[in-house]
Amino acid sequence: MTIRSARQQDAPAAVRLLYDALHDVAHQLTGEESEEKAIEVLEQYFRADEGRLSHRQAAVKEVDGEVAGIIVAYGGDKVAELDRPILERLRKLKNDKAIALDKESDEDEYYIDTLSVSPQFGGKGIGSALISHAEKKAKELQYDKIALAVVTDNHRAHSLYERRGYSTDKEIMINGHVYYHMVKPL
Repeated sequence: MTIRSARQQDAPAAVRLLYDALHDVAHQLTGEESEEKAIEVLEQYFRADEGRLSHRQAAVKEVDGEVAGIIVAYGGDKVAELDRPILERLRKLKNDKAIALDKESDEDEYYIDTLSVSPQFGGKGIGSALISHAEKKAKELQYDKIALAVVTDNHRAHSLYERRGYSTDKEIMINGHVYYHMVKPL
């Protein structure tokens, strides 16, 4: 079981995991209504060299050569640059230059955007290993804290993150839903 930087060729498995974790946010970020079209655009985002959902922001955990889990994380100070390709697409698609994305992260933190583990590999510590990987990378990049967002009704995930040392510092809105913004000092 190895964790490595994601590659473009991971797209089919990675995009399925991203969609499963993002749900309605995937539709917000792609501007697409159907699951099929949203997945198609997510794959374009993942294969691209820039953007918040690019393979360059992701790490995957492999089990027997198969992508079992993915984590997407980046510096909060990089968000404007990472959101640019997504915003350009959405503004063109909707013919609305005012479209903006919800602010999920603070500039002084390393932010875990998405974490997803394939159901067939659940309960094997893959999510924890991916979080540890992101925490290590955040330290290497000299961030003093790492953060993530958990929808308020996901009690299981919330308590898992609390056990890992994360604490809620505020509530934020993402695509019309309230999330806990959770932070861990590094």
